[in-house]
Amino acid sequence: MGSIGPTELLVIALIALLLFGAGRIADIGKGLGEGIKNFKKGLKDEDADPNKRLPAETGKEASAKSDD
Repeated sequence: MGSIGPTELLVIALIALLLFGAGRIADIGKGLGEGIKNFKKGLKDEDADPNKRLPAETGKEASAKSDD
């Protein structure tokens, strides 16, 4: 009772197609793919250089230290 079968997935896909249209669904898929790719790239870059900081973070820390 708790599993979703192929028939239910087909009905959901048809409803999504009717609501958004084929072009919009393709755009959503493209956007999701690019987002996942950028997220993974960001994680990989962070693992490569854990001491690397963004310029905005460095400025905030520098001003916080000068206030002490």
